[in-house]
Amino acid sequence: MAFGKPDLGSITPKGAAFDPALVNKMMGKFGHGGFLDMEYVGHGDDWVELAIDWREDLVADPDTGILASAVIISLMDNATSMSIWTKLGEFRPQVTMDLRIDYLRPSPSGERVYGRGICYHLTNSIGFVRGFAHNGNPDEPLAHASGTFIRIGDRIA
Repeated sequence: MAFGKPDLGSITPKGAAFDPALVNKMMGKFGHGGFLDMEYVGHGDDWVELAIDWREDLVADPDTGILASAVIISLMDNATSMSIWTKLGEFRPQVTMDLRIDYLRPSPSGERVYGRGICYHLTNSIGFVRGFAHNGNPDEPLAHASGTFIRIGDRIA
């Protein structure tokens, strides 16, 4: 794992459409996304799905093997944030203003966790998102997410 500051302008040049798979590949080399080894799964016009494999060093309770809640929070923060860029079609700086995670059940030991983020509304300065985490069956969610991101500037590049 490499940690450092990414050059986001180089992955979203002017005139190029936002590519969540490419951005995740780049971001996967830095910060907590890199540490967690988040993987791109898929995307649509307004959604992005990422995944994290279960690892022993991410476990909150060694007796049960249940993942730490911060793992799911990070996954959902990244997936919902990327859904805004996907809907916009370009990368622009933004920060998480509010992200609520409602846990429905723990993730079973050894299972991969998927996080799907959906951008359902944009204003000039705010992106509104929702999403859910699951273990491979979206009809059996682990958690629901809802939140807002402040869009803080012009596009980079």
